[in-house]
Amino acid sequence: MHFMLFSLSAFLLSTIVTIAAPPPNAGAVVNLRIEGAQRTIFEGPIFTRGHNVTTKSGGNHHCDGTNNNENPKPGPTCTSALDDASKRKNFSFDGTYFPEFDDFFITSIDGDTQTDTQFWAILLNFQFTPVGGCQQQVKWGDDVLFAFDGFGRAHYLKLSGPKIARQNRPVALTVTDGETGVAVPGAIVAGQTSNTEGKVSVTFSNLGIKNLKAEKADSIRSNRLDIHVVQ
Repeated sequence: MHFMLFSLSAFLLSTIVTIAAPPPNAGAVVNLRIEGAQRTIFEGPIFTRGHNVTTKSGGNHHCDGTNNNENPKPGPTCTSALDDASKRKNFSFDGTYFPEFDDFFITSIDGDTQTDTQFWAILLNFQFTPVGGCQQQVKWGDDVLFAFDGFGRAHYLKLSGPKIARQNRPVALTVTDGETGVAVPGAIVAGQTSNTEGKVSVTFSNLGIKNLKAEKADSIRSNRLDIHVVQ
């Protein structure tokens, strides 16, 4: 009797674990941002799964994190998110495939093409990825950034502040380096310049949703901060 109860309990536990375990390559929603030379090409949530990616220069190859045996199981990646965004918003990208890394090297996105000194960088949660975009798997809520001429920049700007502001009342925003968390002075937000503490005060005279970004000549522009201006 005790053996039967033990077997039944083990069966039920095994069933619960099986049901609770996520299916392989279940996918994830990530916050994808693509900062081009002069503009933001894409910014927003994107659902992605690991899948085959095709580029003009590189051909068709898997892009699910198992590339170069980096991960044991397939899943969503930085480059699979780029591919899904390109299909949703109808922009093109290209990449050269390197068999020794089993991965693409992104060379062009929406017409912004690498030069002898300017290349596309990939950052995950404001940190450079240690591997290529098809090797680097992502999780729900991750911040994925493709940045043109992204190497050797002084800062990778991050803009933060309240979601709601009052009409004709100043609101304080903060500009930091997303990679280090250090305050960034001299960044421009809505025509105002951040001080030595990275703070900037902005006042809105009109109601509605305001989309703000921080920019600085030696840095990669920030994420978009949406502020709802109310009475």
